[in-house]
Amino acid sequence: MSRYFWESAMPAHWDADQYLRYADLRGRPFADLLARVPELPPRPTVLDLGCGPGNSTAALRRRWPDARLLGLDSSPELLAKARGADGEPTAEYREQDVTAYDPAPERPDLIACNAALHWMDTDTADHLELLPRWAAALRPGGVIAFQLPGNFAAPSHTLLAGLRRTPRWRGRLAAARPDASCHDPERYARTLLAAGCAADVWESTYTMVLPGPDPVLEWVKGSTLRPVLDLLPEAGERAEFLAEYGALLRAAYPATEHGTLFPFRRVLAVAVRR
Repeated sequence: MSRYFWESAMPAHWDADQYLRYADLRGRPFADLLARVPELPPRPTVLDLGCGPGNSTAALRRRWPDARLLGLDSSPELLAKARGADGEPTAEYREQDVTAYDPAPERPDLIACNAALHWMDTDTADHLELLPRWAAALRPGGVIAFQLPGNFAAPSHTLLAGLRRTPRWRGRLAAARPDASCHDPERYARTLLAAGCAADVWESTYTMVLPGPDPVLEWVKGSTLRPVLDLLPEAGERAEFLAEYGALLRAAYPATEHGTLFPFRRVLAVAVRR
């Protein structure tokens, strides 16, 4: 996680507890991703790029208990959580701009990136440009495994973008750049193949059943909405914005007697360096 697609001198202030509120549901795509990663050498070097609060790092430790495990993230709030008992305290961590990081000196056997690649766009570079660098850093037979959201055309995102552009909010939220996005699976596959990897790229849509009142709003508070809230530090304005956005989400995702259904599309890729 990091600030990359927001036009701001300061990184987004991530709320690790809010992000982890739906940890089990958020973790399902990464579990499915790791199930497709082939066996690694004994005591592999594993990098978790954009490690966030350490939930992905903990999953990597469970899969490869003897690995040298290094997590990188630009958010000090999330790294503090990752280093604690709720993260994976046995790993090494660095506060690092992942877009500027060269993994080659580590000679990794696996580069993993969980729900973070889309945050790594910059004003001048697309996150696709990171993949050839990562592939070149791998040992022969090494693996890149990543998953990222593919739901940027969903109401959760389009309603937020539309609300930010209304006369009431466009002045306050003018510092926010357009929302992040992902590419089609074919484009990731082409990029990875061109980088000298065998590529397995697919997409899945998870229909989450979210409990409680305003669950979609609570979900996006831990991810997509975070940088927007940083631009609304005054409590009254923030409450007003959340009330407007929450009403839009309730109409788009009506509650049922079983909970609120929230389609959650992901793009996943496993690439092995030839």
